[in-house]
Amino acid sequence: MDITWDGDTLVLHGAFDVRSTREVRDAIYERLDDDHYDVVIDMAGVTTIDVTALRLIAVATRAAWLGGHHLTVRNPAPAVRRMVHLARLAHAIEVERAAATA
Repeated sequence: MDITWDGDTLVLHGAFDVRSTREVRDAIYERLDDDHYDVVIDMAGVTTIDVTALRLIAVATRAAWLGGHHLTVRNPAPAVRRMVHLARLAHAIEVERAAATA
């Protein structure tokens, strides 16, 4: 898992699973602890995801909301979207809607 920041966007590449949740969690909460930031997680480069990683995002989304921030997922691949629904976490994870193109 490659984790980088692009402004307020956490960019993830690779397999997001139990082995990488600690690093991702630390990156998210470090940013949320700063009172000036909302967080976007760009998942366009995520090849696979497991339920542990999805639960991390769901819990972080709730923590962000309770702290007056937002955590949003951007560009999840179809396989990631499918896992969100299979894990029954669609209500707990905010996915950014794609802008319509003309």
